[in-house]
Amino acid sequence: MGDRMRGSLTRHRKLAGLGATATVAAATAVLAGCYLPGTALAATAKPAAASARTAVAAAAAYTPSKRNLKEGMSGSDVKALQERLASLKYYPGPADGSFGSDTEEAVWAFQQVNHLSVDGVVGPMTKKALVHPHAYQAVFPRHDATRVEVNLGMGVLVFYKNHQIALVSHISSGGHYYFCQDGNCNNHAITPTGDFRALYFVSGWDQGPLGPMYNPTFFNYDGDAIHGETNANVPVNNVSHGCVRIPYDIASWFYKDLTINQKGTGTEIFVYNQW
Repeated sequence: MGDRMRGSLTRHRKLAGLGATATVAAATAVLAGCYLPGTALAATAKPAAASARTAVAAAAAYTPSKRNLKEGMSGSDVKALQERLASLKYYPGPADGSFGSDTEEAVWAFQQVNHLSVDGVVGPMTKKALVHPHAYQAVFPRHDATRVEVNLGMGVLVFYKNHQIALVSHISSGGHYYFCQDGNCNNHAITPTGDFRALYFVSGWDQGPLGPMYNPTFFNYDGDAIHGETNANVPVNNVSHGCVRIPYDIASWFYKDLTINQKGTGTEIFVYNQW
């Protein structure tokens, strides 16, 4: 699957009419149960100290499973894991007791934020962290109350709503390789860093020169977007041409919580910490 659509400014403006152009209602009722409703960045930006804004929301005590949990397993302990991840604002999919790809990707994101080995397995260290988790520390807490922070080095996207974390998602960003397009093989697969805005949206699968993107929200006119892929194409490592890939199921509703327009008032999107 591909990403990063290249096209003219005229086409970009036409595409804006296909998607949301104002603040859209929160995600659907099914998903609401899990989540409560460029220029270069200054090199001196520093993570903010942990505060009430970034503290982990109060949640029921979690008792880890006696067995290690991984994709393909099922049971009440898997359901408890899913409920715990959801309470911490990760997206494990429905709390159905089945450890599928959504749950694995939520575990990846949790492991990334908690500085653990990212293997998708809920082993001793991950179990311990689930009992006493670290909260993601906002890097730009003084900016818009509703914003997106994309930490490339950590490999996560964090969505803030009213200064509270509403979603932490695993991502796959630019793979830092070179690729060919239109006869030029010097294209560098790197995700640009900076302070951007959500500019325009395309519903469904958008076919670009480098392949299809699912529900892309573009944040610059070079064609870089936050978009979905089939889950197999959002691996632990960075493989995109430059866009920010998020899991398919998250991409199916994530854009609904954003303000998307070309008036300079779209949701603020920070991309930083190049790996």
